[in-house]
Amino acid sequence: MNKRVPAQDFINRELSLLAFNERVFAQAEDATLPLLERVRFLCIASSNLDEFFEVRVAGLKAQLRLNPSHADVDGMPAEETLRLVSKRAHTLVARQYALLNDTLLPLLAQEGVMLHLSSEWNDAVDAWAREYFRQAILPVLTPIGLDPAHPFPRVLNKSLNFAVELGGHDAFGRKSGVAIVQAPRALPRLIRLPEALSTKPYGVVMLTTIMQACVAELFAGMEVYGCHPFRVTRNSDLFVDDEEITNLRVALQGELPQRHYGDAVRLEIGDSCSEAIAQLLKREFALDDEDVYRVAGPVNLVRLIQLPDLIARPDLKFPLFHPAMPIEIRKASIKNADLFQTIAKRDILVHHPYQSFMPVLDFLHAAATDPDVVAIKQTIYRTGSDSALMQSLLLAARSGKEVTAVVELMARFDEETNINWASRLEEIGAHVVYGVVGHKTHAKMVLVVRREAGPDGTRILRRYAHLGTGNYHSGTARLYTDFGLFTADEEITSDVHEVFQQLTGLGSAKKMRRIWQSPFSLHGNTIAAIRNEAALANGGKPGRIMARMNSLLEPEVIRELYAASHAGVKIDLIVRGVCTLRPGVKGLSENITVRSIVGRFLEHSRIYYFHNGGADDVYLSSADWMDRNFFRRVEVAFPVLDPKLKKRVIEEGLRVHIRDNALAWVMDSEGVYHRKRHRKARYSGQQSLLEQAMTI
Repeated sequence: MNKRVPAQDFINRELSLLAFNERVFAQAEDATLPLLERVRFLCIASSNLDEFFEVRVAGLKAQLRLNPSHADVDGMPAEETLRLVSKRAHTLVARQYALLNDTLLPLLAQEGVMLHLSSEWNDAVDAWAREYFRQAILPVLTPIGLDPAHPFPRVLNKSLNFAVELGGHDAFGRKSGVAIVQAPRALPRLIRLPEALSTKPYGVVMLTTIMQACVAELFAGMEVYGCHPFRVTRNSDLFVDDEEITNLRVALQGELPQRHYGDAVRLEIGDSCSEAIAQLLKREFALDDEDVYRVAGPVNLVRLIQLPDLIARPDLKFPLFHPAMPIEIRKASIKNADLFQTIAKRDILVHHPYQSFMPVLDFLHAAATDPDVVAIKQTIYRTGSDSALMQSLLLAARSGKEVTAVVELMARFDEETNINWASRLEEIGAHVVYGVVGHKTHAKMVLVVRREAGPDGTRILRRYAHLGTGNYHSGTARLYTDFGLFTADEEITSDVHEVFQQLTGLGSAKKMRRIWQSPFSLHGNTIAAIRNEAALANGGKPGRIMARMNSLLEPEVIRELYAASHAGVKIDLIVRGVCTLRPGVKGLSENITVRSIVGRFLEHSRIYYFHNGGADDVYLSSADWMDRNFFRRVEVAFPVLDPKLKKRVIEEGLRVHIRDNALAWVMDSEGVYHRKRHRKARYSGQQSLLEQAMTI
């Protein structure tokens, strides 16, 4: 097979990412889901679309400015990609608001949940709203009347603003036809209406509705002809010149405030906005017609995500679920054995959110309080602003242990949180480093060094590690599916130690014994493993690959998968988000299937399985099969060596989702996804794992 696969056999990455968001939105359309969860999915799809514009669309527009002839990796010019993206995004937005207005809001009303519009207010509600405006909103507003002394104000990324059309003269005799009112982010976007005033058990009013009804109070003696909400989305990527910086944290702290004022890429306005205001805003933000989205409702659907939390109706939400505790840890607790003794006997696998994240927190807390622990090293990518795990690191440092934190300051949208944690750790004497400039540290690793009694009674140092596919974040561990492995295996922990040495010190990369690491060996070992399956298939032996990840983009890996398929290797890929490989193409990829699982939990695990002549090699990883993960990040893929744990990963992480016919979307040879649904015998991998966890 010719290794130079034509560009048309790759799918455009931006359109693939938009297709994923369409699959998320389809959950909101799914009438079999609880009503408030459908609202939640609508908001998640809207939030995803925000980030898509902030990063992907912004990147395409930047490419066009720098190089109008630039072509994407799949051969499609950026200009053509933008045109197709705009068309599909407008269609998706129209579907979102149609679903909200025509389906979700009427169904919510039937269930006693009412979003009160000003056109439906009676005198009592109107009086309450105006008093609320005067007491809780008006004191923090600063209206800006546009004139030569008051230019158009700087508008924060994704903030709620109002363009007010005015007539008449103010107290100084000025005549300004337009004023801008910015809604501070401290103001709640959803407000509960007092029960006595609502016609339903749960009455809610949006801030936008109150503002539009009461805005005239800001402009005494003037005529208000219209109050039009708008929202602008900006380029939110941070730029730090690797060659110019001397202190990454200081450089980032200087850039963070500018994130909110990047180039505008999208404008959302209400569908009743006058053409004059629309043209004014379009000129002000230097946008074209295709960048303007007129919406039939609130300009920020994400704010409705607060609604499920305001409504005490468990019957309209997913059933509550309490994660199980791993059996090995439960048994150890009964025997009063400490966690380190348990890990020393055998590896422990945890599968979140079906199994509790508490063992990870306990592992760090035990390390922080155990007098025999002398050192703790950890990578920090996303951990949250209120983290018990980080408190354990702080406790360990205060207790005099050697604490090393590799904090990734360039974790998108978590930069400020990570800077704050880094400062707190440094203040109490922890070693804080920021990885390698130009390479994000995305690996999820904790290494604990403990002083123990050796076989001959002497004191030795023993290493324990936790490696995971997901972030050390208690919040996302309840929503994201991830695997974590506790191990005291000497070869694996030695490799983890070597990765930390690379991140904190200097020197050439040593050959790892068990771990595959980017940017050094992960790509090459992945290619070699795929080629090995192809060689086995060419020799008449079974070839089998199963892999699960968030994104599949790297061209060489895709070419090798095509070659392996051509050789007869059966390949099943579970790719939640972006996938530019085309499955099922005759003569190219007949033996490849691609499915995407979109359900209650966000599929986040990365798993690589290679049959390898019956050896059944299984690797868990923090890395997707993307250029950035292979070449511009520090990532690890670690093997699951225990046969029982290996079988668990294969079954729980791969096969249950390959069997799924309830949540699975299957890609055809044109790159189009189709819902794989069986009406009579529906099987959901996520539900199966939930039920299994509840019986443990």
